[in-house]
Amino acid sequence: MSPYAFAGLTVLIAVIVGILTFALMRFAGAARSAQRELRDNTRENMFVAVALEQAVSKLRDQERATHARAEASERLNSEIVSSVTAGLLVVGLRGEVRILNPAGRRLLNLTEDGPPGSLGEFPDAARPLTALLDQCLTTGEPLVRRAVQIHGGPARAGLQASQTRDAHFGVTVSPLRDVTNAVQGAVCLFTDITSVIELEEQLRLKESLARLGELLAGLAHELRNGLATIHGYAKLLRKENLSESAIAYVRELQDETEAMTQTVTNFLNFAKPTALTLAPVDLRRVAERSAEELQPDAQRGGGQIIVCGEFPVIEGDELLLRQAFGNLLRNALEACADRQIAPQVAIEGSVDDALGQSRVVVCDNGPGIAAADRERIFQPFFTSKRNGTGLGLALVQKIIVTHNGRILVGERPGGGACFTLLWALGSRL
Repeated sequence: MSPYAFAGLTVLIAVIVGILTFALMRFAGAARSAQRELRDNTRENMFVAVALEQAVSKLRDQERATHARAEASERLNSEIVSSVTAGLLVVGLRGEVRILNPAGRRLLNLTEDGPPGSLGEFPDAARPLTALLDQCLTTGEPLVRRAVQIHGGPARAGLQASQTRDAHFGVTVSPLRDVTNAVQGAVCLFTDITSVIELEEQLRLKESLARLGELLAGLAHELRNGLATIHGYAKLLRKENLSESAIAYVRELQDETEAMTQTVTNFLNFAKPTALTLAPVDLRRVAERSAEELQPDAQRGGGQIIVCGEFPVIEGDELLLRQAFGNLLRNALEACADRQIAPQVAIEGSVDDALGQSRVVVCDNGPGIAAADRERIFQPFFTSKRNGTGLGLALVQKIIVTHNGRILVGERPGGGACFTLLWALGSRL
C-alpha cells in the first residue's frame, strides 16, 4: 500500500472514531439530561401528589367539621324544641303538621305516639286552636296574644275527669316565610294560662262575696228587727183569753219566728266579713278532729269516716277550717241518710311538688250531685234539701277562698260526691 493510501485510511479512521466519540458523548449527555429531567418530573409529580392529598385531607376535615356542626345545630334545635315549656306547633301551607313538641302534646292531651298528620286530625277539643292556625294560613297575617278555651285541657294529677276544668291557652300565631318572603306555613306558640284565669275568677269571687255580704247584712238586720217584734207580741198574748185553736196558732207563730230568726242569724254569719286569726295549721289535725266530732253520727248510720294520706301545714284560721270540713262531712252524712245508705266518707290529703299544689279530697258514697247542679252548688240560698238554707256549701267556699284556696266538686268513681280543696304550695309552710 502506498504511503498516501495508508495516510488517507488513517485519517478516515480518525474521523470515524471522532464522529463515534462525539455521538457517544452526545448520547451520554442526552441520557444524563433525560435522567435529570425524569428526576425533576418525579419530584414535581410527588409534590403535586402530596399537595393534592393535603388538599383532599383538608376538604375531608372541613366536611367532617361542617357535618358535626350541622348535627350539633340540629341536636340543639331538637333539644330547644323539646325543652320549651310552651306548646310549639308548626304547620305547612296545606295544614300538614311539621313540628309538635312534647309540651304541646301534653297541653293538648295527645299521646306520645306522634302528632296528628294535619290540622284536620286534631281532636275536637283543640278546634279553637286549629281555627287560629287556619285563619293565619288564609290571611297570612299574625295573630298575637289571643286567648282560647280548650275543653278538658291538660290532664291534672289527683283530679277526677268530672272535676277537670276547661283549660285557657294564650296563643300567638305567626306566618312562616321563606327568603323570598313567601308564606310557607304557620308557627304557633301556646301556653296554659288557666292558673291566671282561675286567680282572676278567685278575686272576682271574693269581691262578689263581699258585695253579697253587705247586701245580706242590711237585709238580715231589717228582717231580724221585724221578727223580734212579731215574736215579742206573740209572747204578750194571754193564753187564758184564747181558744185552744188560737193557742196552737200562737205556738206555731212563735216556732216559725224562732226558726226564721235562726235563718237570719245564719245569713248574718255568712254576710259578716271573715276575720282570720292566722297561724300555722296542720290540715291533718283539722281533718281528724272534724272526723272525730261526726264519727258517732256515721257509726249510727252503720258507716265510718276515715282520714288518710299526706296533709300540708298551711297558714290559716283553724276554727274556720274546722267549720268548713265539718260542713262537708255533715252534708255527706245527710246525703247518705236521705237514701238510707251506710255512709263511707273519706278525707284524703296529698302534696304534689311537681304541680306546686296541695290537695284535700272529701268523698262519700251517697247519691252524688247532679251535673246540672254542680255550677250552682256553691251559690247562697241554693239547696236541694227540703229544710236547707243553701248556706252550708256557700260558707265552705267562702272560707276556702278566704284562705287563698279553691274548691271543686265532682263525682266519685263508683258513685257519690267528691269535693277537692286545692292550695298552691305558696300557701303551705
